[in-house]
Amino acid sequence: MKLQIIVSLILAFILTQAPIIGKYFAMVNTMIHETGHSLMALMTGGHVRNISLFPNTSGVTMTGHSSWFSQFLTSISGYVFASFVSYLFFYLISKGNYRWMIYLLLGFLIINLLFWVRNGYGLFWIITFGALFIWLLRSGNQTLIQYMLVFIASLVLIEAVTSAFEIMWISFYSPQQAGDAANLAALTGFIPALIWGVLFFAQALYFASLSLQRIFLP
Repeated sequence: MKLQIIVSLILAFILTQAPIIGKYFAMVNTMIHETGHSLMALMTGGHVRNISLFPNTSGVTMTGHSSWFSQFLTSISGYVFASFVSYLFFYLISKGNYRWMIYLLLGFLIINLLFWVRNGYGLFWIITFGALFIWLLRSGNQTLIQYMLVFIASLVLIEAVTSAFEIMWISFYSPQQAGDAANLAALTGFIPALIWGVLFFAQALYFASLSLQRIFLP
């Protein structure tokens, strides 16, 4: 298992550097990230208008809020939720409970397809990725299913860390373009985007370390 995890992490990192196919598979982290925004908006009394997923792996969640606190928690939740889910995936893998990982992935895909994602590429990605995932499950090949789930978990972990690093890096030289970090800087006023970018990256590293400890330091 440990060797499989190492190989999957390396392959996931290499794949995400590829221009087209890499971005296609990296989109699974974007979907989880935007789902985190949406779930937090709903949990804090807001609402979700729609989610857009784009070929460059960026995403936008349009939400409405009844309070500043709701908007604040929704803005902060995307990177944290993606990092937490990557840890949850590795926790389930360490317990050999692949079934719940399947349920979570299918749940994310179905909820986004039915309620939130409405742009063309987003729908294309969910339908094709979902079809590929369902085909894999229907194949009944348990070894292949296990390898694919480990790879997806590795992909989410790699993307959770690298996307958080990218937003931190952008917050250094172009804080107004730093996505969620820029939104939080505007909301708080006294905390610059750079600080939020650093915090996003720090939490991503923390959850990544917890994920790897579940496998390598049981």
